[in-house]
Amino acid sequence: ASWYRDLLDRTATVQSWLMEGEPVSFWMSGFFFPQGFLTGTLQAFARTSLISIDKLGFDFRVLDFEEDKITKRPKEGVYIHGLYMEGARWDRKSRVLQDSYPAETYCYMPIINFRPVEKKDPSSEDYQCPVYKTSTRAGVLSTTGQSTNFIIAVELASKESPEYWTLKGAALICQLND
Repeated sequence: ASWYRDLLDRTATVQSWLMEGEPVSFWMSGFFFPQGFLTGTLQAFARTSLISIDKLGFDFRVLDFEEDKITKRPKEGVYIHGLYMEGARWDRKSRVLQDSYPAETYCYMPIINFRPVEKKDPSSEDYQCPVYKTSTRAGVLSTTGQSTNFIIAVELASKESPEYWTLKGAALICQLND
């Protein structure tokens, strides 16, 4: 079952982190509370740049390769891997969201650089793609007023309007149900 495979992968990831040091790319699905990891990334940047964490957000850059091709950490932020796109796919040539291929439910997303920057208004042309822990997309409302299943919205380039992808239900998923 996939839960057992995930458990083995999580323990191997934590063991590798402890024995070999901080990884070059982080497997978001391996975190129990990925929001805490992302907050820690912003805090580390806030300390080094002397900018209040309240003024920070993320800029997102989708890379052209998978985690096994990365040899060093980004200059700023973190590399994230292990996400799956549902309801769309990432076109590596045109570097935008595209419709899924026929009969394709999920596709593996390339690495994304989550780079801390001073907050800015999101682009009205890009899609604010929600990232969920599971494909269920439902969760309990936490004290922050957000679902416990929702992690963050990742801004992705698109030739279509954001409404197009919202109606298609496009989202990034950490764990697949199988």
